[in-house]
Amino acid sequence: MELFRIAQPQWMYALLIIPVLTFFFVIARLVRKKALARFAQNEMLAILMPNASNSRPVVKFIILMIALASIIFGLARPQFGSKLKTEKREGIELLIALDVSNSMMAEDIQPNRLERAKRAISQLVDRLNNDKIGLIVFAGQAYTQLPITTDYPSAKLFLESVSTEIVPTQGTAIGAAIELGMRSFSPQFEGSKAMIIITDGENHEDDAIGAATTAAENGIVVHTIGMGLPQGGPIPVFRNGQKDYRTDKDGNVVVTKLDEPMLQQIAAAGKGIYVRANNAQIGLSTLFNEINKMETSEMESRVYSDYNDQFQYFIALGLFLIFIEFMILERKNKYLKNFKLFGK
Repeated sequence: MELFRIAQPQWMYALLIIPVLTFFFVIARLVRKKALARFAQNEMLAILMPNASNSRPVVKFIILMIALASIIFGLARPQFGSKLKTEKREGIELLIALDVSNSMMAEDIQPNRLERAKRAISQLVDRLNNDKIGLIVFAGQAYTQLPITTDYPSAKLFLESVSTEIVPTQGTAIGAAIELGMRSFSPQFEGSKAMIIITDGENHEDDAIGAATTAAENGIVVHTIGMGLPQGGPIPVFRNGQKDYRTDKDGNVVVTKLDEPMLQQIAAAGKGIYVRANNAQIGLSTLFNEINKMETSEMESRVYSDYNDQFQYFIALGLFLIFIEFMILERKNKYLKNFKLFGK
């Protein structure tokens, strides 16, 4: 069974020009008819214009419109599918949980922790092939930003919109992110599953180690990336276009520091590895190598069709009809006008 599709359907809008041209053609014919009626009666017109034809212009116009429609349809590239194939894809499911709390705006990692993490994730997406990826954002609560998918362009698009404003409650609920991640993997997928937690780990508010342990028991490997330098950095805030830094109730500048021991414990509980980011590298490349060692499984089988273009036939038909229209004269042929095939 062959499948049919239009490769460039936007060209089909050009067909709207046909009813417009038809409208103006009809108006022009009516104006011409009224003008001739004012000039002379029909009997006199037949004498004055013996070779004039009322039907030939109409036939020529119809042929021209069919030709135009055929060429437009050809430009839309009609295709018939002729090669049905089944493709088996093997990979893993990967979920990234990104901390979007205010402390991720610290600039100890340039340009800031959050922006650098987003760039690294984008580069990771570019390296994926058959794996599925999902994105969770969290601060005081965790939210699904992008469900598990193989649509990498959409993943990068959703990643661009990530900021500290998309989560209303501040904090660092790593445990909530892990629990949401466990629910976000495809239930029917029995292959390898991995989660990457990207955070500074500061001020965590729940049992992240317990959540990582539960994830590991369910076959989900939990890796962590620590965003921040040991000395930490202040949290910038902008007031009236001026850059300032967050202060505590006593007016002292708040310095956010990486909670490295906590992230190491979470990774150990999740049977993953911990990597600390710095200004030279984030650590996703190291984790990508670990992920590549994981056993891949068949993720989906999809049937698709290689489509063959058929536009050339419609273009050829349109050009042929234009040639026919050109050969048909608007006036009667003086040698054939009296010839009647079925007349006596």
